[in-house]
Amino acid sequence: MYAIIETSGKQYKVEEGNIITTQKQAETSEGKQIVFDKILLLNAKDDIKLGTPYVDGVKVYGTILTHKKGEKKVIIKFKGRKKYRRKLGHRQWYTDIRIDKIEYDIHKDVS
Repeated sequence: MYAIIETSGKQYKVEEGNIITTQKQAETSEGKQIVFDKILLLNAKDDIKLGTPYVDGVKVYGTILTHKKGEKKVIIKFKGRKKYRRKLGHRQWYTDIRIDKIEYDIHKDVS
């Protein structure tokens, strides 16, 4: 069974036990549980439920493992013959989330 969720403007394919890396989840700390309710697609026991835009009655539960920074991106600004040079760096924050459970109501009609 797997689901496709939407978080931080991106889509992720998740299964129970997977660890996904997303944009930093605001206002959450490590070890806390997080619930995703924007489910775009659910594939359960060869039965595919496609949302319009989201599937009702489905939730994905996960646990926040760590907040970390990604690799450094270097930005260089340069103008020739003008002695203008700027070098900047940026490191994006990411969150690792372990998917614990995909919960859905099999009696709810979603089409």
